[in-house]
Amino acid sequence: MKINKTLMVGIMGVFILICISFISIYSLNKKSSTKTKKIEATVLAVSERSVTVQDKSNIIYTFSLNNVKADIGDSILIEYTGLLDKNKVVQKNNIINYTTSTVSMDEDGVPVNYLDNGIFKNYYILAYDKLSKLTLDEKIGQLLLVRYPDNHAIEDLKKYKFAGFVFFEKDFKNKTVSEVKNMINSLQKSANIPLFTAVDEEGGKVVRVSSNPNLANNQFKSSQDLYNLGGFDQITNDTIEKSKVLNGLGLNLNLAPVVDVSTNSSDYMYERSFGKNTQLTSDYARNVIEASKGTGVSYTLKHFPGYGNNPDTHTGSVIDQRSYDDILKNDIPPFRAGITVGAEAVLVSHNTITNIDSSNPASLSTSIHNLLRNELSFTGIIITDDLAMGAISSIPNAVVKAITAGNDLIITTDYENAFNSIKSAVHDGSISEDLIDKLAFRVLAWKYYKGLMFEHQK
Repeated sequence: MKINKTLMVGIMGVFILICISFISIYSLNKKSSTKTKKIEATVLAVSERSVTVQDKSNIIYTFSLNNVKADIGDSILIEYTGLLDKNKVVQKNNIINYTTSTVSMDEDGVPVNYLDNGIFKNYYILAYDKLSKLTLDEKIGQLLLVRYPDNHAIEDLKKYKFAGFVFFEKDFKNKTVSEVKNMINSLQKSANIPLFTAVDEEGGKVVRVSSNPNLANNQFKSSQDLYNLGGFDQITNDTIEKSKVLNGLGLNLNLAPVVDVSTNSSDYMYERSFGKNTQLTSDYARNVIEASKGTGVSYTLKHFPGYGNNPDTHTGSVIDQRSYDDILKNDIPPFRAGITVGAEAVLVSHNTITNIDSSNPASLSTSIHNLLRNELSFTGIIITDDLAMGAISSIPNAVVKAITAGNDLIITTDYENAFNSIKSAVHDGSISEDLIDKLAFRVLAWKYYKGLMFEHQK
């Protein structure tokens, strides 16, 4: 009986502690929700009932606010109560007051809303100086990474001022090293701003360059085969060798590695993935990014926020119903690992992640981009998967939605329509020229970071 009383006293004590904890948490949350807070941001869009803004960390929020007297591109200071939720399409805060002003400049003349202490920060002054000399057409062009066309490549480059080209297997077929170098050199000489020259050279199933025996001694192996042959040392050696081949041809951007976690051989992405668990895939991502540094070729983590066991987005829309917590635990760590060691670019998939944003594919989702910018503190370049893919090709104004969602570079095959859509959106006020400036500024800063802009700048 005495033991039972002691046990009861212990249980009561634990219960009281739990109650006190809940009361404390409730009080803190209540106090937090009623405390007035402020957010300083740039206005991206205004409607009769809402305003969409982007803060200094590039997080995008939409607030319910009637008849806002603000112009797109203004700096806005919003006073509110409640908590911001980067995963909400529209914030549910109580807006107390807001004030607007023009964007201020720092001591070097760079707009303060461009400054994020990011990976390319040492080149912001140079990038802004270059930006100030560009026309609107030239700035829009710097947002487009286009599929290399079969005809009129140089003519269209001179007209649209692309950021760069993506090359596919057909573009290298039967060509010699000299022919490929001449093809790329002629494009670079015709560009008023040096180009990204990109390719998907993943190894294994996707080998755009090394499928041509004239360009590489052997086709590059898949990450799974490399690991089985010699572990991460083999991965490192392969990354360095691959970069030498690409760089030697004039290619400076690899749309790889695939860091999607897949351990089931029946998954669509399995054959292209590392095929291991989250921890080993994270080690793989870190290894490739570290090995790529100093090679002259930038590498791109894909397909954010993780492809999972979903089917092919090339042929149609894909709905991913995994939980938010599952994605954070199992799929995000490889991207975080690569970003931590200096990944410069992340490519976003077209999967619709219902538990993050059920209304938009990831490439067009503000919530997905906020996750990348906020949770992973990524300050590099966000790239869409190709907008010509079946999962997204039928969505109206996809390119404009991609811009306003938070992408920096748009991969597109229909570049004429993409260019005209962005330009029309600027003219009708759907997109501010300030947003175009900010995105082009980040792309230019990347080009300086990569060493493209100094020798060839015109």
